[in-house]
Amino acid sequence: MNRKELENVSGFLLGEENTAYAPYFIGKSYLSLLNNKEVIICNVTFEPGCRNNWHIHHGSGQILICVGGHGWYQEMGKGPQLLKSGDVVYIAPEIKHWHGAVCNEAFAHLALSVPVEGASNEWCEPVTDEEYKKLK
Repeated sequence: MNRKELENVSGFLLGEENTAYAPYFIGKSYLSLLNNKEVIICNVTFEPGCRNNWHIHHGSGQILICVGGHGWYQEMGKGPQLLKSGDVVYIAPEIKHWHGAVCNEAFAHLALSVPVEGASNEWCEPVTDEEYKKLK
């Protein structure tokens, strides 16, 4: 997809290519910091087929608010959830999970987190192409 098409996935600013976290993603994503006062809010846009690795938020959870396209969310040991605009996902601390776009459509969500001293992300193994292609 070209940048212009990605800018139309949601009404939020697309931002820059997410190169800082690229080692933890399969495919290309974009990140726009919308707020960093009390609650961090970022718009994350995934190109079709892009997804992040399994990961764990230690010390603080995260809330995803889906704002465009269709995507996937999955917690370890549970089935995948298809996401659409308007869906909200609460991710409790210490839950291993991943999220990203469906294979043929871009996806955008707002990621909200409360900064907590000592909180961190643990990046784990990628979601393999074989696992991803099985999603329906």
